[in-house]
Amino acid sequence: MVSLRSRELLPESRYVWRARRPGHTHRLICFPHAGAGASAFAGWADLLPPEIELVAVQPPGRQNRIAEEPFTEVGPLVNALVHALRPEFAGGFSFFGHSCGAALAYELASALRARGRQGPEHLFLSAQPAPGVTGVRRLHDLPDEEFLAELAALGGMDPELSQDADAIGALLPLLRADFALWERHDPSPSGPLECPITVLCGESDSRAPLTAMSPWRTRTAAEFRIRVFPGGHFYFLDAVAEVVPAIAETILAATIGRRRT
Repeated sequence: MVSLRSRELLPESRYVWRARRPGHTHRLICFPHAGAGASAFAGWADLLPPEIELVAVQPPGRQNRIAEEPFTEVGPLVNALVHALRPEFAGGFSFFGHSCGAALAYELASALRARGRQGPEHLFLSAQPAPGVTGVRRLHDLPDEEFLAELAALGGMDPELSQDADAIGALLPLLRADFALWERHDPSPSGPLECPITVLCGESDSRAPLTAMSPWRTRTAAEFRIRVFPGGHFYFLDAVAEVVPAIAETILAATIGRRRT
């Protein structure tokens, strides 16, 4: 039996929070959205089967790393993760990222491929327009009031938090830094990955609509799927009981398929 403590998502190092699963056969490595930390995935562990261990990445500038400056360039962040997550790449693993976290998951998978390293067996990309998609409004350089209004419209900000001027003042620089990191980033041309990609999105997401998600198809030479859920940009917060089992089912089905071949 898995103990209660082993199902808790706990910090283990600067970059890694883990919900230990003794005897697991696969690892799901998750990347949080702008302004969020590893605890965004705290509720996922209990929804995963015992075969899958949950690892959440903790970038600098949030929660237990609040005193650290966030990255301002994608390259150094990816390089840091290639080294920091090396132990997590032993055995089978997949990536999940939401919004900016999806962009990071893709860049890390591309970096591992470029280095001749083992990459994820599956890439789950949530609510992030594919590279090269135009028409996505830049937010990071908007005036404070307009920037916060845009974030509120996306639905990812707790109503109580939005009324706390001190909390917003502390969080605003990190949010701007995260959006700036990816809105200024120009992905370098690269060939399609070899792992399957599943994109997930909310049916009413104005920032990452289905038309902006479909072009991810060109980024893999393997299977490509789209899963649409009710809700907007932060659909997964309300649909976690549907999203996590769907991810687990995809991972386990692929594992069973490999065993049969």
